[in-house]
Amino acid sequence: MTPSERRSVLDQLAASEARLLELTAGLSPEQWNFRESPERWSVADNIEHVTALEGFILAAIFKTLQAAPEPEKQAKAIEKESLVLNLAGTRDKKLRAREAVLPTGKWQNPAELIQDFRNARAHTSAFAAETDADLRSHFFAHIAFGDIDCYQWLIVLAQHSFRHALQIEETLSRARIC
Repeated sequence: MTPSERRSVLDQLAASEARLLELTAGLSPEQWNFRESPERWSVADNIEHVTALEGFILAAIFKTLQAAPEPEKQAKAIEKESLVLNLAGTRDKKLRAREAVLPTGKWQNPAELIQDFRNARAHTSAFAAETDADLRSHFFAHIAFGDIDCYQWLIVLAQHSFRHALQIEETLSRARIC
């Protein structure tokens, strides 16, 4: 990862974390758990999902980096860079979450969930700040985009958080009018 790529991913990780923390600060239990309908996620569900995905993806990155590099995939992955960078701006197209990262109500205490999110993000950010791995030559499949490289996966984590921040904003605006 180049120095500018490292700075970009760290900035996006920090900004998306700050946005989620800002949106969840001081919520009442009613706001935290509000669902517009049974199939819609609450704020708690969104934060649980973001937290679960953070750990899932970072573990997948670590596992992927143990395999041999696949530089022949770089050209195709670079073509997907704009999709990755604009993941948050594509809320008109629903993406289906992997079963392993669907919210389950594991955390009953909002403060504990927020702390676990912060811990997961700190772990991701520390990895992004310190790694010397060739992230651009290691790949695994995104549910919608296909193979993307491990650097792009770090960007996905930040963009994913921004995407869920938008979903939380929608949920909170509906919670106020219901």
